[in-house]
Amino acid sequence: DEVIKRGEQISPTIFKAIDESRMAIIVFSKNYASSKWCLQELAKIIGCFKDKELAVFPVFYNVDPSEVRNQTGNYGQQLAKLEEKMKEEVQGWTLALREAANLAGWCFRDG
Repeated sequence: DEVIKRGEQISPTIFKAIDESRMAIIVFSKNYASSKWCLQELAKIIGCFKDKELAVFPVFYNVDPSEVRNQTGNYGQQLAKLEEKMKEEVQGWTLALREAANLAGWCFRDG
């Protein structure tokens, strides 16, 4: 409900909001894995799912859940690029992607 103020760090504010939430909707898109912010938020969401019983609802938009789960296609390519710079973080993100993709969710395709 609170507005993020100009100049305020986004990460702690978003992480606090995730901590205080009762549910999270994750929208996986074709380029989701290219965003460090999205992957960091995903890891936090999955952590709260495990520790606080956060309800998580994945939505797969123009991407197959198996591509997210197995990190193939765009997901594999995007994670490989990130892994060159931050190997340990990427390992945690791949586990979070796998766990989220194994949850019951919805698939939407254009056309």
